[in-house]
Amino acid sequence: MSGVIARALNAVFRSRWGVALVLAVIVLAVVGVGRLFSDGKSGSPTVGLGSPAPAISINPSDDDSVVSSEPPPTPKTVPGRAQPDAVAYAFASAWVSHTGVTSKKWVDRLLPNATTDLADELRGVDPAGVPASRVIGRPVIDAVNDTMVNAVITMDSGKLSLRLVAPDGHWLVDGIDWEAA
Repeated sequence: MSGVIARALNAVFRSRWGVALVLAVIVLAVVGVGRLFSDGKSGSPTVGLGSPAPAISINPSDDDSVVSSEPPPTPKTVPGRAQPDAVAYAFASAWVSHTGVTSKKWVDRLLPNATTDLADELRGVDPAGVPASRVIGRPVIDAVNDTMVNAVITMDSGKLSLRLVAPDGHWLVDGIDWEAA
């Protein structure tokens, strides 16, 4: 008798209909087991049998809370000096003016809006390697504190991020980062 059953199963597994029948039985078995763990409501997800997660609450009177009642920092500028967004835009415009100029001339255009440290880093850089050729948007300023801001300027091929500092109220670009589009 076991030989007959073995031949019948062998025949079933060789045909497409037999494979489809076996798959259908497996699917029905899985669905049936899933229903055992659901609460019977239509559309409700199957949830594990563990205990619910603890509720998270934030006490606004705690000093350690993430939300601050203080206003965001305001960048300080000496009267008569350019605001950080104007400095960032001027620097970005000079940065993309790199075609047909020597490294020295390119850096000289950046100097009025760059710190000495950044200017030293840029000396000797080949301006042909600048990955953008046009400023598209105005700088978006994010004040870190009253003497440091981050500026992001949209260019034709990505975003130029600048770090500006003004320990004496005169804003200068101190760091550059590039994100290709």
